[in-house]
Amino acid sequence: MTAAPKRLLRLGLPSKGRLAEVSAQLFAEAGLAFRRSERSLFARCRDMPVEMIFLRTDDIPVLVAEGAIDLGVTGADLVAESGATVVHRLDLGIGACRLALCVAEDAAVDGPEGLAGARIATGFPRVTRTWLAERGVEARFVPLSGSVEVTIQLGVADAIVDLVETGSTLAANRLRVLAEIGRYETVLVQHPGFREGELADRIVRRLEGVVIARTYSLLEYNIPRARLPEAEAITPGFNSPTVSALEDPGWCAVRAMVRRGEVHEIMERLEALGASAVIETRIANCRL
Repeated sequence: MTAAPKRLLRLGLPSKGRLAEVSAQLFAEAGLAFRRSERSLFARCRDMPVEMIFLRTDDIPVLVAEGAIDLGVTGADLVAESGATVVHRLDLGIGACRLALCVAEDAAVDGPEGLAGARIATGFPRVTRTWLAERGVEARFVPLSGSVEVTIQLGVADAIVDLVETGSTLAANRLRVLAEIGRYETVLVQHPGFREGELADRIVRRLEGVVIARTYSLLEYNIPRARLPEAEAITPGFNSPTVSALEDPGWCAVRAMVRRGEVHEIMERLEALGASAVIETRIANCRL
């Protein structure tokens, strides 16, 4: 009797939009490439026993919790709003945003306590209700899935709770942030009862390697040996820097990982120490 083929790991990805594009790029860089036919809901990972399933981002937390899919890429805000019981595996370093309570620029409200009994338009009633309850505030909710920014001008709501990135949309609609409810980003979540732990761990490690690599750069420079202790204090590396002797005994070469957002400041500090040939190299992948 022929044994039934082993079921592929099912991984849910956003089906459309900017998050679908950046997620696909992240997976490709992690060696989890796939080719999706136009409008297809399924795709097979080329090098691992994984089936990609393309879904609405806000449905993914529930489908993971129910075991319909084993792993899923979605927003941490959507996980919180759904109340789904899932295992958080990895922050993916993309889609960062904040959830904010906003009112009209000229509203005579200084804090959330001033919204007791007010109408709040939002696509996040669960998160908002919990946050307000912790501050002893009860409000009425106007549940909307989009265009909440215009509800105050339309007289539908007294305040809104929505995701904010740059704040330009708020300014365009003459709104101001009254309070920040939370900060979120895109995450990888897993079904609590999933048993193929080794395969899931491989996927997480591959993604983690790319996520970390996007955070760091490799910095190389030459430094007078007499200034090496000071330079090492500026670039301690992940565990420690790599130091190599140069032909000139008074000089040495240093290689160290540094946070990408700090590169320019670090280069200036090294230059002030007398470092030369300071070079930044972007890291594509890593294991730490």
